[in-house]
Amino acid sequence: MILDHIGIPVSDYAAAKQFFAQALAPLNISLVLEVKGWAGFGRAGRPQFWFGHGESGAVAAPQHIAFAAENRAQVRAFYEAALQAGAKDNGAPGIREIYHPHYYGAFVIGPDGHNVEAVCHLPTE
Repeated sequence: MILDHIGIPVSDYAAAKQFFAQALAPLNISLVLEVKGWAGFGRAGRPQFWFGHGESGAVAAPQHIAFAAENRAQVRAFYEAALQAGAKDNGAPGIREIYHPHYYGAFVIGPDGHNVEAVCHLPTE
């Protein structure tokens, strides 16, 4: 781990909260804390992914956010949950050998155009 936490601005807090709650549930990532218009999602009571309204209300250019999955089944479950939550497909679950031989990821375009990914680096299920 090299980052402690990250935060991004969103245009619709309620929609983002609903989307990320549904899409990240298969990864055992959930809402941990809400503070001053910002939602903190994480595991084990530790918020590491934050979103909310920026000071100016502007949304940053679309970001790429990759969430760690414990196994390939979680990557597939994330992908299905994200699509059901309204995301657009940006790469179905599968091996991405360009990164390394065991890189198994799935990509969706979520609220505000962010490229949201779940990835597992293990060699097998």
